[in-house]
Amino acid sequence: MDNRTASEIEASMERLLRDLQNVVRDGEDLLRAGVHDLSEKGVAARERLAAALEVAKETRHRLEERAVASAKATDKLVREYPYQSVGAAFGIGLIIGVLVNRR
Repeated sequence: MDNRTASEIEASMERLLRDLQNVVRDGEDLLRAGVHDLSEKGVAARERLAAALEVAKETRHRLEERAVASAKATDKLVREYPYQSVGAAFGIGLIIGVLVNRR
C-alpha cells in the first residue's frame, strides 16, 4: 500500500495536471507557429503532435474528473463519520509522530 498522505497525493496530482496543461499549451503554440512551409515530414509530425495533444487533453480532463470525484467522496465520508475521521487522523498522526521521534 502507498504510504503517502492524502495531501501529498493531492499536491502530486495538482503538479501533474499543471504540467500536463503546460505541455498542451506549449504544443498548441508550436502547432500555430509551424503552420507555414511544411514538408511532408513536417506535416506528418504536425499531425502526430496534434493527435498527442488531443490525448493529453483527454487525459487531463479525466484526471481532473477523478480528482474532483475523489475529493467529493472523501468529503462525504468525513461528513458521514466525523468522529471516526478525527480519530483516524489522530491515530495516524500519533503513529507518524512516534516514528519520526524514534530517529
